[in-house]
Amino acid sequence: MPHTPLLNPEVPVQSVPHLILRTEYGERYLPLVDGHCWTVGRNDDNNFVLTDRWISRNHAMVQIMETGEYYLIDLGSRNGSFVNGRRVSIPVVLRHQDNIMFGQTEMEFFCPSRSSASGRSVADDDSQEVSATVALHVRRLISVLVLDIRNFTRLTRQMDEKMLSEMIGSWFRQAGKIINQHGSYVDKYIGDAVMAVWIHGADTIHSDEMLMVFRALDALHEMTDKLQSNYILPFPLRVGAGINTGYAMVGNTGSGDRPDYTALGDTVNAAFRLETATKQVQQDLALGQETYAYAEPLLQNLANPLRPYQVDLKGYESPTLAYACSFAELHQLINHPSLRSKE
Repeated sequence: MPHTPLLNPEVPVQSVPHLILRTEYGERYLPLVDGHCWTVGRNDDNNFVLTDRWISRNHAMVQIMETGEYYLIDLGSRNGSFVNGRRVSIPVVLRHQDNIMFGQTEMEFFCPSRSSASGRSVADDDSQEVSATVALHVRRLISVLVLDIRNFTRLTRQMDEKMLSEMIGSWFRQAGKIINQHGSYVDKYIGDAVMAVWIHGADTIHSDEMLMVFRALDALHEMTDKLQSNYILPFPLRVGAGINTGYAMVGNTGSGDRPDYTALGDTVNAAFRLETATKQVQQDLALGQETYAYAEPLLQNLANPLRPYQVDLKGYESPTLAYACSFAELHQLINHPSLRSKE
């Protein structure tokens, strides 16, 4: 049963902000009260637990701002969240009677104060509130993948600008598609790199979730190899990757009119440092200790290609233990028959 917030028995549920859940048995009211954040998903730790198999364990979140605006935030769900038929890629402001779809579950947002003839909320009339920085953050357990093109500066000096732009654009587009297919979303496109985030359960990660991250990386490497055959390059295109797992603040760091949904904290920073550290150890991929610990059950009774290294991460006072291997070794690992059966 959903962990529905308690209501004042003297206040009818229809009079407070709520979600209306459409079912074959009729409508259910999920009140948005007694808090500032309500999560939706299949896991029991969500405020609203839904049994739809198309919904992710931790699918989405509704969060209220100080301005009174309600934001819908997709938590990297596999099948996406939709508002009025449009997929949510960044947090969106909910309006009264907006239609919401999670998997195959339909809902309606009820909050008359969030509507107007122009489609703008009441708070929009205050320009200071609109431009105020939004701070919608929740501490979540995540895995961060950073994939970086090697020797990109050298590449920019030796390639025609138009061809380079076309190639990088194609790389970004295909990378985004692959990452989405593997249960995540691209958090950032950064010049010559992409950062993807997988949001896990409250306090643990199943090894199959780490396998999905590895498969995403394997597909990204394969895509990169195929892409370069379409262009005349001065040297082979190579990428390096860092994966780190831990807690981070996940939320909106943009302004009311320019929301920017991202993850912040040491877990994210270390993922970038681990990618850079692959050059120290002359490998393609480096994992943080926590990532390796969650992935270790996958490696039982298999030839483990991930080897321990002490690496110096920029900004860290002491050497850090990381686990690294080549893309070829990763490909061989995830294609072992015992792991292929998990698809």
